[in-house]
Amino acid sequence: MSLFWRIFALNAVVLGTATALLLWAPVTVSVPVLLTEAIILVGGLVVMLVANAALLRLGLAPLGRLTKLMTTVDLLRPGQRLPASGGGEITEVIRTFNAMLERLEHERATSSARALLAQEAERRRIAQELHDEVGQSMTAILLELKRASDEAPQPLREQLHDVQEITRESLDEVRRLARRLRPGVLDDLGLVSALISLTEDFATHTGLQVTRRFDADLPALGPETELVLYRVAQESMTNVARHADATQVSVALRHTDDHVVLAVTDDGCGIEAPREGAGIRGMRERALLIGGSLEITPAPDTGTRVQLTAPVSRKQP
Repeated sequence: MSLFWRIFALNAVVLGTATALLLWAPVTVSVPVLLTEAIILVGGLVVMLVANAALLRLGLAPLGRLTKLMTTVDLLRPGQRLPASGGGEITEVIRTFNAMLERLEHERATSSARALLAQEAERRRIAQELHDEVGQSMTAILLELKRASDEAPQPLREQLHDVQEITRESLDEVRRLARRLRPGVLDDLGLVSALISLTEDFATHTGLQVTRRFDADLPALGPETELVLYRVAQESMTNVARHADATQVSVALRHTDDHVVLAVTDDGCGIEAPREGAGIRGMRERALLIGGSLEITPAPDTGTRVQLTAPVSRKQP
């Protein structure tokens, strides 16, 4: 039934009922109208208006649900749909809206995948240049400083030794930045070794206590899945260091049925509702890249838990 005929039918029901009451009710209207008759007529009008409003609200309820979904839908949380059954214009509008959402989610996932892959390629290039060019240049500077320090007199030798230490620390920082941009251990030794290296480096530079719990029966994962899990763990731990005011961080990786679940939990100040900043939205986009889902919830006692559930995507032979 079309929207026009739906509203017409609802109003016809109300008016028909009112007409039937007037025909069969033992009520007459005098001229001039008596007070009791006026009260009865006004009461009947109120009843008709209330009944009409209730029936219209019931008939137009699907449009209200559609409007609410339009204002709250988030393409980074796919799967939000309204049930559409039966016929009529309202049902067709809901079906069209659901189809539009599906198309937009697919286009968003495709464009995000292209952007993230391009970003990772650029990270790899910059990391390679830092390691090969900047790292080698600073290593050469260290060797020259050592040679000059060996040949210099004692007062100057101490100053050159201080410069050597500064240069060595800078070289270590460059290598650390290169590892953050593109962890070579992830490509060479796999996800578990990369997460161990990440947590150890995080504990060293932040002073936080980090515990790890990795299942022994983790399946072989595809390179994209490993990279997304690593990046989500990296971003989660960075957020803990910046915002959580925590003392302990737990990183867990477990295998359940056809999924792997990464959970990063801290004992910090906790959250009322996660603020969807660039970091969180970036993690959601990465989760969509592999068909996973990201949840950010308060931890059981205090703090925050970031959990990524990703389907198992086995490596190609």
